[in-house]
Amino acid sequence: MESSGGSEPALSEEFLRSISVQGVNHGPSRAELVDIMTELGISEELQAGLHVGVEDYADGCHLDHSNRVFVNSSLNMNTIKYIGFDMDYTLAIYKSPVYEEMTFNLIMKRLVDIGYPKDLLDSNYDASFPQRGLFFDQEYGNLLKLDQYGNLLLCLHGFEDVDAATIRQLYPSKFASPSESRFYCLNTLFNLPEVYILALLVNSYDANPDVRKLANGTGVESEDLVLSYKSIFQDLRRAIDWLHVEGNLKSKTVNDLDLYIEKDPRLPLMLHRIRESGRKVFLATNSGWSYTKSMMEHLFNFPHGPQEGMPHRPWSSYFDFIIVDAQKPLFFAEGTVLRQIDPDTGALKIGKYKGTIRDGETCFWAGGSSHAFCQMTGARGKEILFVGDHIFGDILRSKKYQGWRTFLVVPELNQEITDWQSAQGLFHYLKKLEFILSSMIRNPGEADVNDQDIKCVRDAIKKTATAMDRCHRSRLGSLFRSGSRQSYFAMQAMRYADLYASSFINLTNYPSRYLFRAPHQLMPHEQSMPSATEGNASAMDASLYPLSSTPAYHHDEDDEDSDEAAMSSEVSQEGSNQKVMTP
Repeated sequence: MESSGGSEPALSEEFLRSISVQGVNHGPSRAELVDIMTELGISEELQAGLHVGVEDYADGCHLDHSNRVFVNSSLNMNTIKYIGFDMDYTLAIYKSPVYEEMTFNLIMKRLVDIGYPKDLLDSNYDASFPQRGLFFDQEYGNLLKLDQYGNLLLCLHGFEDVDAATIRQLYPSKFASPSESRFYCLNTLFNLPEVYILALLVNSYDANPDVRKLANGTGVESEDLVLSYKSIFQDLRRAIDWLHVEGNLKSKTVNDLDLYIEKDPRLPLMLHRIRESGRKVFLATNSGWSYTKSMMEHLFNFPHGPQEGMPHRPWSSYFDFIIVDAQKPLFFAEGTVLRQIDPDTGALKIGKYKGTIRDGETCFWAGGSSHAFCQMTGARGKEILFVGDHIFGDILRSKKYQGWRTFLVVPELNQEITDWQSAQGLFHYLKKLEFILSSMIRNPGEADVNDQDIKCVRDAIKKTATAMDRCHRSRLGSLFRSGSRQSYFAMQAMRYADLYASSFINLTNYPSRYLFRAPHQLMPHEQSMPSATEGNASAMDASLYPLSSTPAYHHDEDDEDSDEAAMSSEVSQEGSNQKVMTP
């Protein structure tokens, strides 16, 4: 590679846009698989029905991405005897951004009621800014996007990017521990208005000429007032809690369900088919009985039953067990007292419920725990598939502590896939730049490489990663990555969600006894073998929508001291550590 001589890398906006979307077309041919089937004595009739290629090799590839279920961990649906559902953002999808806008306005009114400036009521919600999976640093008032190890991918103070010098000062290792109490994870779709309000409040106070920033950077002060970012956060949390418990958020939602809640006519048929297959269906929601009843009556308010020509049925008849006030994630730990509900009045019966379960009768419960549920029903952990949107409350806890199988609903996924298709060419180009940089640092004596050459490639990597982020609708880039580095949210999804899709309804596109299979993953030392890439499904499926794990290397302009060690220890070939999550 010729020395750059101090010139800037030729990466204009036009050049970056010109990079075409690239696919990877690896995997076994049909002939190779037929040979194996012949050796195994499989009939020619079955062999004739075999169709293999990039379009067919992964589960459901014949389906449009919006209708597919993606697989992290293989799951044989034949072993599943119970399927449970969360309600909010799972069965009941809140319409975006209209629901977030309503929530935003109610929160702002509550903040003004408790003493915040009235001019906040003039603010408007910007749906293009917030993203879930961020962390709020209560000490310095920053919004952080982390990778799977806690390294900073993005740092915002208010709506502005924090400069590199300030990041080095506040986070010397460019690291934030997700388990530290000062960092609050905004992990749910309900958190979207909260993300925007945090940025708005920090930005408003920092720009206020009547206050000045504290010397230690932890808040602002005036002549007679000190307001820390932590107290702003606590005020906001209390306002949100008040809105959910005592405020009118739920009443406003229930009074105009058509405006705020999506209805899917396929829902009754899907639950009907699950029960017809011999499985039990249950609902486990943190919402109370009254709100749950109103929401579910709306979702099942069709003139027909499971399908046209069948009589209408009450919503509760589609479930074997209905659990409200579950208090997840506590439900998956010690839980609370399991109490029976009178479905006509919503009244709770006194004492701990320990009655019998009668086939054909729906059980109405409040509280309890996953352990109590399994005791009452006789279910075992791996016989249960739980479907939810909350990565922590629904997925992580049920998987990690109870061994339940899990299905993560990611309503943002369809938009992510569309954006990823635009960014895929840049992703492959970024991998090539990283390989070039690793070669330059690994073998400095083999060519005349100077610091300016290395800086040139680093700048190109940074600019390409930024261009990738701009391919996404959100200003904060992809929910699952930044450049070539996987986000903390993506890591949680890959580790704890066996299946994921934009909607649980996508299950209807697969047979009830379907085997969802995940590709085998090779570790870096296994990939280093000459034949490792032959027939590697994970490499083949890079052309599909992946949630890639941490790559061999991603440039960080402030990590120059560690570049050489990173290159020599982690990179052995282009994309050697690239692993993808595929269906």
